[in-house]
Amino acid sequence: MTALATSQAAHAGDDQEASGAPRADCIADSAGGLTFDVTDPGEPGTEAVAHLVLRRRDADSAEEDVRLPLTSSGDGRLRAALPSSVELAEGRWNAYAQVAGGEPRRLMPGVNDLRSLVDRAPSGSRGHVAVRIPYATKQGNLSVRSWWRAPHAEAGEMEISGAAVTVRGRVYGTVLTDAGYVEAVRRDEPDAVQRAEITTEGPEFSFALSYGPLADRGAGPWDLWLRPAGESGPRVRLARLLDDVPDKKAIFTYPVVPCATAEHGTLEAGPYYTLDNDLSVRVRETNAKEGTGE
Repeated sequence: MTALATSQAAHAGDDQEASGAPRADCIADSAGGLTFDVTDPGEPGTEAVAHLVLRRRDADSAEEDVRLPLTSSGDGRLRAALPSSVELAEGRWNAYAQVAGGEPRRLMPGVNDLRSLVDRAPSGSRGHVAVRIPYATKQGNLSVRSWWRAPHAEAGEMEISGAAVTVRGRVYGTVLTDAGYVEAVRRDEPDAVQRAEITTEGPEFSFALSYGPLADRGAGPWDLWLRPAGESGPRVRLARLLDDVPDKKAIFTYPVVPCATAEHGTLEAGPYYTLDNDLSVRVRETNAKEGTGE
């Protein structure tokens, strides 16, 4: 472990290249846990206390770090485990290796085995959904995208027909009732709400949302929420989290359709995933450029 302990620290942010840093292979399990296998470029037989450190971007202090012991895996590498039972706040977490009292060193991504995340369907018995997806940053560093939702409404297949979208989904950590519905809330005008009835079958639900009433209020994004028990129960953000794609906004794209309005002319509308993988509907001027901060 000498090389890890004596090399210069690379613990700034994702604006720093990770060239020459140790690598970590990641294996995800279906429960939401992660295993990290870190390369050990040090001298065999050297003993030192080592940790894998996860540091949330924009955290107020290092006291929020999650420290996982690194122990020998028997193949010349060091292993750390992040169980699904350990809460990891929503956000992006940079990954480091730290030996003894040395400075944390930024990790580079190795091989990510995310097969268990494809078409993942948790039981929901724990009352929450934990999602952790390791990925490579633009600078070639290893980070983990984390979500912790209790309860959670997972968006699935979407079908666009005319000026409406039909969405199928599944709820975790709560129960759907006959009073349930979906509401679209205009982001810059929270009192502007459009309801959509849901059809349920056990924990699964579907709904159709018409774009017309949204477009009548002009251009702007609308966020989608599930009210599984109506007004008396929780308000759950619709999102697509249960797969191996950490950033869906640029990957999952859907067609837009024209919407004629009396006051705003012809606008266009369509569903999209936000930077947090939450499901929303965008109403915008025809041929307008997409916003980057949604």
